Amino acid sequence: MGKLSILSIALLLLLLQRNVDAAIFEKEQQVKAVFEQMETDVLAFADEIERVYQNRCDIETLNQCGRSNFNDCTSTYPNQMCMDSSEMLVSACGSGSNGCNALWDKTQTAVRIPARLANGQGGNPSDDDLVESICYSRLAEPYMIKNNQDGNQMYYGSATGSLRIIPAQHSEVCGLYDPRRRPWFVAASSGPKDVVIVMDVSGSMEDYGRMELAKQSARTIVETLTVADRVAVVAFSDIGSVVGSIRGGRGVRGLVRATRQNKDRLLDDINKLQPGGGTSFYSGFDSAFNELEYTIEQESTTGCNVAILFLTDGENTDGRNEDEVIDFVNQRTARLAQKDRQTTVFTFSLGYQADDQVMKRIACSTGGLWQKVDDMSDDLVDAMSSYYQLYALGLSSGENEHFTAWVEPYAFHIGGKMGTSVSTPVYDHSTSPPLFLGVATLDMYMNSIEEILEEDASSSTMLDRFVTRSTARCPKIDLTDLQLDGLRFVNAGSEATCT
Repeated sequence: MGKLSILSIALLLLLLQRNVDAAIFEKEQQVKAVFEQMETDVLAFADEIERVYQNRCDIETLNQCGRSNFNDCTSTYPNQMCMDSSEMLVSACGSGSNGCNALWDKTQTAVRIPARLANGQGGNPSDDDLVESICYSRLAEPYMIKNNQDGNQMYYGSATGSLRIIPAQHSEVCGLYDPRRRPWFVAASSGPKDVVIVMDVSGSMEDYGRMELAKQSARTIVETLTVADRVAVVAFSDIGSVVGSIRGGRGVRGLVRATRQNKDRLLDDINKLQPGGGTSFYSGFDSAFNELEYTIEQESTTGCNVAILFLTDGENTDGRNEDEVIDFVNQRTARLAQKDRQTTVFTFSLGYQADDQVMKRIACSTGGLWQKVDDMSDDLVDAMSSYYQLYALGLSSGENEHFTAWVEPYAFHIGGKMGTSVSTPVYDHSTSPPLFLGVATLDMYMNSIEEILEEDASSSTMLDRFVTRSTARCPKIDLTDLQLDGLRFVNAGSEATCT
């Protein structure tokens, strides 16, 4: 073959490759446009929630609220119709082969609240702030009806625990859903982050059911994380060790991306923890900081804020005094700061034997929060899973404006179709600092993205797109001492304040 023929073939291949690259680029641009439109829509939804919040005290709003809300358990919706099984399918209601599956109402919103908050007469909430969130969010119903498209769910989760959602449909099990413990809520209110959960597994954790409560709390936190986050769990007694560090016969180090697969593995590892031994705060913190530094060295962190959640039920027994432990934590956080990582330590004292003083001082010195939780109480789950509130307060600053968060594609609970969610925090900007109200969210089926890209929603390349989009922005959290102490007071009373 002559040189001219070889050159011709090379040029042809180059042209073909350019055509392929151009086609791929065009597809990616189409997908980008879909993402950007969803982000624009959810930001507009958040603006509407903020607008109606300003009218929460109108007499008409209050007069109409009591009889104008439908809940997801006992209400009969005014315009119920059969779900089309091609749009949404509730497996408990059959296959939909007879032309009808479950009932829903596209002209109405429904309200969901966790059973533990439905503690008033007739199963109604008694908390004034929760009632208020249900009342003002009802004013957004016309907007939600008008803008709800193609059966995709649109919903608002308030910081008080209520959820308003369209289309209105009944829950298969009532009272289980708390929006504040969902990945879409925590992602939007805290942004990408590296999270290390440090659990005391000393012998005393066997008392009063503390170990099971700690496991439940850790599982709840892990479940709220998204692909934008990295996570590790450290268990400590006399020594500290990374949970799941030996898996499949090989060592595993560093924080892992919070994909569904990695979270399931971590949940299984947490369930296997057993109490025993003494209590070395130093060992627990040392293991946590070592994993963080290793992950940074491997360039596999989120590159964003660092949260250490430290739980203990006792006093330090390794011979180090209070100041030594606190100095050690401060030195290690300073080392992370040199690597451009802002580290916040959240501490939790469980039971009457826990060392309150050291835990509080550590939280105060790192700009974190401390809470004391009594034995025989379910408050630990709420306390540990509410760490996002500090980040939500910081996200209200102007430089974090228009922040949105995506979650990994997943099979929707109702219908089983693959979809995703985009969320954004909602604030009342009429106050200084702005008041965190909740999170606005839109669901989207993945079929349109799959068709454009000719890829399955669960593919690794599809996941990479969501990781990239979810970690594109690192919120800057810059709170004053006054703001922090205000949050500490609201969460745990005056004993938790630092100044």
